[in-house]
Amino acid sequence: MKTIKIAGVPEHFNLPWHFCIDDGEFEEAGIDLQWTDVPEGTGKMCQMLRDGETDVAVILTEGIVKDITAGNSCKIVQVYVKTPLIWGIHVAANSNYKSISDLKDKKAAISRYGSGSHLMSYVNAQNNNWDTTKLEFEIVNTIDGAVDALSNEKADYFMWERFMTKPLVDKGIFRKIEECPTPWPCFVIAVRDEVLENDPYIIEQILEIINATTEEFKQIPSIDRTLASKYNQKLEDIQEWLSMTNWSQKQIDKKTLEKVQNQLHTLKIIEKIVPFEMIVK
Repeated sequence: MKTIKIAGVPEHFNLPWHFCIDDGEFEEAGIDLQWTDVPEGTGKMCQMLRDGETDVAVILTEGIVKDITAGNSCKIVQVYVKTPLIWGIHVAANSNYKSISDLKDKKAAISRYGSGSHLMSYVNAQNNNWDTTKLEFEIVNTIDGAVDALSNEKADYFMWERFMTKPLVDKGIFRKIEECPTPWPCFVIAVRDEVLENDPYIIEQILEIINATTEEFKQIPSIDRTLASKYNQKLEDIQEWLSMTNWSQKQIDKKTLEKVQNQLHTLKIIEKIVPFEMIVK
Protein backbone atom coordinates (compact mmCIF):
# COMPACT_ATOMS: atom_id res chain seq x y z
CA MET A 1 0.00 0.00 0.00
CA LYS A 2 1.24 3.45 -0.91
CA THR A 3 0.20 6.21 1.53
CA ILE A 4 -0.77 9.53 -0.03
CA LYS A 5 -1.98 12.45 2.09
CA ILE A 6 -4.65 14.71 0.62
CA ALA A 7 -6.27 17.88 1.98
CA GLY A 8 -9.42 19.81 1.09
CA VAL A 9 -12.13 22.00 2.56
CA PRO A 10 -15.00 20.28 4.43
CA GLU A 11 -17.51 21.38 1.78
CA HIS A 12 -19.99 19.77 -0.59
CA PHE A 13 -17.59 19.99 -3.56
CA ASN A 14 -15.44 17.28 -1.99
CA LEU A 15 -18.07 14.62 -1.30
CA PRO A 16 -16.91 12.58 -4.36
CA TRP A 17 -13.54 12.03 -2.64
CA HIS A 18 -15.25 10.71 0.50
CA PHE A 19 -17.41 8.36 -1.59
CA CYS A 20 -14.31 6.89 -3.26
CA ILE A 21 -12.44 6.55 0.05
CA ASP A 22 -15.44 5.00 1.87
CA ASP A 23 -16.10 2.59 -1.01
CA GLY A 24 -12.49 1.39 -0.82
CA GLU A 25 -11.73 2.33 -4.43
CA PHE A 26 -8.27 3.73 -3.68
CA GLU A 27 -7.52 0.80 -1.41
CA GLU A 28 -8.33 -1.63 -4.24
CA ALA A 29 -5.68 0.18 -6.30
CA GLY A 30 -3.14 -0.23 -3.48
CA ILE A 31 -3.39 3.40 -2.34
CA ASP A 32 -3.98 4.45 1.27
CA LEU A 33 -5.45 7.89 0.57
CA GLN A 34 -5.57 9.80 3.87
CA TRP A 35 -7.95 12.76 3.75
CA THR A 36 -7.58 15.82 6.01
CA ASP A 37 -10.36 18.41 6.30
CA VAL A 38 -8.94 21.95 6.29
CA PRO A 39 -11.68 24.42 7.35
CA GLU A 40 -9.13 27.28 7.16
CA GLY A 41 -9.05 26.83 3.39
CA THR A 42 -6.53 27.54 0.66
CA GLY A 43 -3.93 29.63 2.54
CA LYS A 44 -3.51 26.84 5.10
CA MET A 45 -3.34 24.15 2.38
CA CYS A 46 -0.59 26.08 0.53
CA GLN A 47 1.41 25.98 3.76
CA MET A 48 0.72 22.26 4.18
CA LEU A 49 2.01 21.56 0.64
CA ARG A 50 5.16 23.61 1.35
CA ASP A 51 5.77 21.80 4.64
CA GLY A 52 5.09 18.32 3.24
CA GLU A 53 2.11 17.91 5.59
CA THR A 54 0.02 16.96 2.57
CA ASP A 55 0.98 15.49 -0.80
CA VAL A 56 -2.13 16.58 -2.68
CA ALA A 57 -4.56 19.47 -2.19
CA VAL A 58 -7.98 20.20 -3.69
CA ILE A 59 -7.49 23.92 -3.69
CA LEU A 60 -8.71 27.25 -5.08
CA THR A 61 -7.15 28.08 -8.44
CA GLU A 62 -6.13 31.67 -7.64
CA GLY A 63 -4.60 30.68 -4.28
CA ILE A 64 -2.35 27.92 -5.58
CA VAL A 65 -1.30 29.92 -8.66
CA LYS A 66 -0.24 32.75 -6.36
CA ASP A 67 1.71 30.37 -4.12
CA ILE A 68 3.46 28.50 -6.95
CA THR A 69 4.66 31.81 -8.42
CA ALA A 70 5.97 32.61 -4.91
CA GLY A 71 8.05 29.42 -4.81
CA ASN A 72 5.76 26.60 -3.64
CA SER A 73 7.22 23.54 -5.38
CA CYS A 74 4.08 21.82 -6.59
CA LYS A 75 2.05 21.65 -9.80
CA ILE A 76 -1.57 21.76 -10.87
CA VAL A 77 -2.36 18.32 -12.30
CA GLN A 78 -6.03 18.90 -13.15
CA VAL A 79 -9.06 21.16 -12.83
CA TYR A 80 -11.44 19.65 -10.25
CA VAL A 81 -14.48 21.97 -10.48
CA LYS A 82 -14.68 23.87 -13.76
CA THR A 83 -17.53 26.23 -12.89
CA PRO A 84 -16.86 29.48 -10.98
CA LEU A 85 -17.16 29.65 -7.20
CA ILE A 86 -19.97 31.98 -6.21
CA TRP A 87 -18.64 34.08 -3.34
CA GLY A 88 -21.27 35.69 -1.14
CA ILE A 89 -20.34 39.05 0.37
CA HIS A 90 -21.72 38.94 3.90
CA VAL A 91 -22.20 41.41 6.73
CA ALA A 92 -23.54 40.96 10.26
CA ALA A 93 -27.34 40.75 10.03
CA ASN A 94 -27.84 43.72 12.36
CA SER A 95 -25.20 45.98 10.75
CA ASN A 96 -26.06 49.22 8.94
CA TYR A 97 -24.42 48.13 5.67
CA LYS A 98 -27.08 47.82 2.99
CA SER A 99 -25.24 47.88 -0.34
CA ILE A 100 -21.84 47.02 -1.73
CA SER A 101 -20.86 50.70 -1.88
CA ASP A 102 -21.24 50.90 1.92
CA LEU A 103 -18.28 48.49 2.21
CA LYS A 104 -15.76 50.68 0.40
CA ASP A 105 -12.62 51.12 2.57
CA LYS A 106 -14.12 48.84 5.24
CA LYS A 107 -12.34 45.88 6.84
CA ALA A 108 -12.70 42.39 5.35
CA ALA A 109 -12.57 39.24 7.48
CA ILE A 110 -10.32 36.68 5.77
CA SER A 111 -9.37 33.13 6.72
CA ARG A 112 -5.69 33.95 6.20
CA TYR A 113 -3.40 35.78 3.78
CA GLY A 114 -3.22 34.03 0.41
CA SER A 115 -6.62 32.42 0.93
CA GLY A 116 -9.56 32.77 -1.45
CA SER A 117 -11.34 35.15 0.93
CA HIS A 118 -8.22 37.37 0.82
CA LEU A 119 -7.60 37.24 -2.95
CA MET A 120 -11.27 37.57 -3.91
CA SER A 121 -11.60 40.74 -1.82
CA TYR A 122 -9.15 42.27 -4.33
CA VAL A 123 -11.20 40.98 -7.27
CA ASN A 124 -14.34 42.42 -5.66
CA ALA A 125 -12.60 45.76 -5.04
CA GLN A 126 -11.47 45.91 -8.67
CA ASN A 127 -15.01 45.04 -9.87
CA ASN A 128 -16.28 48.06 -7.91
CA ASN A 129 -13.43 50.41 -8.92
CA TRP A 130 -12.19 50.72 -5.32
CA ASP A 131 -8.62 51.63 -4.46
CA THR A 132 -7.14 48.21 -3.62
CA THR A 133 -4.31 49.80 -1.60
CA LYS A 134 -6.92 50.80 0.99
CA LEU A 135 -8.12 47.26 1.66
CA GLU A 136 -7.86 46.21 5.31
CA PHE A 137 -8.04 42.69 6.71
CA GLU A 138 -8.82 40.82 9.91
CA ILE A 139 -7.56 37.20 9.99
CA VAL A 140 -10.33 34.93 11.33
CA ASN A 141 -9.11 31.43 10.25
CA THR A 142 -12.52 29.78 9.86
CA ILE A 143 -16.17 30.58 9.22
CA ASP A 144 -16.77 30.45 13.01
CA GLY A 145 -14.03 33.05 13.42
CA ALA A 146 -15.82 35.22 10.85
CA VAL A 147 -19.08 34.98 12.80
CA ASP A 148 -17.24 36.22 15.89
CA ALA A 149 -15.43 39.02 14.00
CA LEU A 150 -18.55 40.39 12.29
CA SER A 151 -20.79 40.02 15.36
CA ASN A 152 -18.25 41.88 17.52
CA GLU A 153 -17.40 44.51 14.86
CA LYS A 154 -13.77 43.43 14.52
CA ALA A 155 -14.41 43.27 10.76
CA ASP A 156 -17.14 44.64 8.50
CA TYR A 157 -17.68 42.02 5.80
CA PHE A 158 -16.74 38.46 4.91
CA MET A 159 -16.52 36.72 1.55
CA TRP A 160 -17.17 32.97 1.54
CA GLU A 161 -18.81 30.38 -0.70
CA ARG A 162 -22.43 31.44 -0.95
CA PHE A 163 -24.13 28.10 -0.27
CA MET A 164 -21.92 27.04 2.66
CA THR A 165 -22.67 30.41 4.28
CA LYS A 166 -26.40 30.30 3.60
CA PRO A 167 -27.37 28.51 6.86
CA LEU A 168 -25.89 31.53 8.71
CA VAL A 169 -27.98 33.86 6.56
CA ASP A 170 -31.10 31.75 7.19
CA LYS A 171 -30.45 31.88 10.95
CA GLY A 172 -30.20 35.69 10.86
CA ILE A 173 -26.49 35.79 11.81
CA PHE A 174 -25.22 37.07 8.43
CA ARG A 175 -26.91 39.08 5.70
CA LYS A 176 -25.78 38.64 2.10
CA ILE A 177 -25.28 41.94 0.28
CA GLU A 178 -23.91 40.83 -3.06
CA GLU A 179 -22.30 37.96 -4.97
CA CYS A 180 -18.90 37.82 -6.65
CA PRO A 181 -18.19 34.82 -8.92
CA THR A 182 -14.59 33.81 -9.63
CA PRO A 183 -13.66 34.73 -13.23
CA TRP A 184 -12.16 31.22 -13.70
CA PRO A 185 -12.69 27.52 -12.75
CA CYS A 186 -12.73 27.43 -8.97
CA PHE A 187 -10.97 24.26 -7.75
CA VAL A 188 -7.87 22.48 -9.03
CA ILE A 189 -5.88 19.49 -7.80
CA ALA A 190 -2.27 20.34 -6.88
CA VAL A 191 0.50 17.85 -6.08
CA ARG A 192 3.94 18.35 -4.56
CA ASP A 193 6.76 18.10 -7.14
CA GLU A 194 8.55 15.44 -5.09
CA VAL A 195 5.47 13.18 -5.21
CA LEU A 196 5.03 13.79 -8.95
CA GLU A 197 8.64 12.76 -9.54
CA ASN A 198 8.59 9.70 -7.29
CA ASP A 199 5.03 8.39 -7.83
CA PRO A 200 3.60 9.70 -11.12
CA TYR A 201 1.71 6.46 -11.73
CA ILE A 202 0.01 6.65 -8.30
CA ILE A 203 -1.17 10.20 -9.04
CA GLU A 204 -2.52 9.06 -12.41
CA GLN A 205 -4.47 6.29 -10.68
CA ILE A 206 -5.90 8.70 -8.10
CA LEU A 207 -7.09 11.01 -10.89
CA GLU A 208 -8.63 8.11 -12.83
CA ILE A 209 -10.60 7.00 -9.77
CA ILE A 210 -11.88 10.44 -8.78
CA ASN A 211 -12.71 11.35 -12.40
CA ALA A 212 -14.85 8.24 -12.84
CA THR A 213 -16.87 9.34 -9.78
CA THR A 214 -17.19 13.06 -10.60
CA GLU A 215 -18.32 12.24 -14.14
CA GLU A 216 -21.41 10.46 -12.79
CA PHE A 217 -21.75 12.25 -9.44
CA LYS A 218 -24.89 14.22 -10.33
CA GLN A 219 -26.64 11.06 -11.54
CA ILE A 220 -26.30 9.26 -8.19
CA PRO A 221 -29.84 8.57 -6.89
CA SER A 222 -30.91 11.05 -4.16
CA ILE A 223 -27.50 12.77 -4.21
CA ASP A 224 -29.27 16.05 -3.43
CA ARG A 225 -30.70 14.59 -0.20
CA THR A 226 -27.35 13.07 0.79
CA LEU A 227 -25.60 16.43 0.30
CA ALA A 228 -28.31 18.40 2.10
CA SER A 229 -28.19 16.23 5.21
CA LYS A 230 -24.38 15.91 5.29
CA TYR A 231 -23.68 19.62 4.87
CA ASN A 232 -26.62 21.03 6.83
CA GLN A 233 -28.25 22.61 3.77
CA LYS A 234 -31.83 23.10 2.63
CA LEU A 235 -32.73 20.69 -0.16
CA GLU A 236 -33.71 23.48 -2.58
CA ASP A 237 -30.37 25.26 -1.98
CA ILE A 238 -28.42 22.08 -2.73
CA GLN A 239 -30.51 21.49 -5.86
CA GLU A 240 -29.71 25.02 -7.04
CA TRP A 241 -26.02 24.51 -6.23
CA LEU A 242 -25.91 21.19 -8.11
CA SER A 243 -27.51 22.82 -11.17
CA MET A 244 -24.73 25.45 -11.20
CA THR A 245 -21.76 23.19 -10.43
CA ASN A 246 -19.79 21.07 -12.91
CA TRP A 247 -16.78 18.92 -12.11
CA SER A 248 -13.90 18.54 -14.54
CA GLN A 249 -11.75 15.66 -15.69
CA LYS A 250 -9.32 17.78 -17.71
CA GLN A 251 -6.16 19.81 -17.16
CA ILE A 252 -6.25 23.62 -17.00
CA ASP A 253 -5.53 25.21 -20.40
CA LYS A 254 -3.00 27.94 -21.20
CA LYS A 255 -5.64 30.58 -21.90
CA THR A 256 -7.35 30.11 -18.52
CA LEU A 257 -4.06 30.13 -16.63
CA GLU A 258 -3.03 33.27 -18.49
CA LYS A 259 -6.26 34.95 -17.39
CA VAL A 260 -5.67 34.00 -13.74
CA GLN A 261 -2.05 35.19 -13.77
CA ASN A 262 -2.86 38.43 -15.61
CA GLN A 263 -5.60 39.35 -13.14
CA LEU A 264 -3.46 38.50 -10.09
CA HIS A 265 -0.60 40.52 -11.58
CA THR A 266 -2.83 43.51 -12.31
CA LEU A 267 -4.01 43.40 -8.70
CA LYS A 268 -0.35 43.22 -7.56
CA ILE A 269 -1.08 39.90 -5.83
CA ILE A 270 1.74 38.22 -7.79
CA GLU A 271 5.01 39.93 -8.63
CA LYS A 272 5.66 38.18 -11.94
CA ILE A 273 3.95 36.05 -14.55
CA VAL A 274 5.67 32.68 -14.89
CA PRO A 275 5.63 30.14 -17.76
CA PHE A 276 2.75 27.66 -18.03
CA GLU A 277 5.15 24.72 -17.38
CA MET A 278 6.14 26.13 -13.98
CA ILE A 279 2.56 25.84 -12.74
CA VAL A 280 1.08 22.92 -14.67
CA LYS A 281 2.10 19.27 -15.06
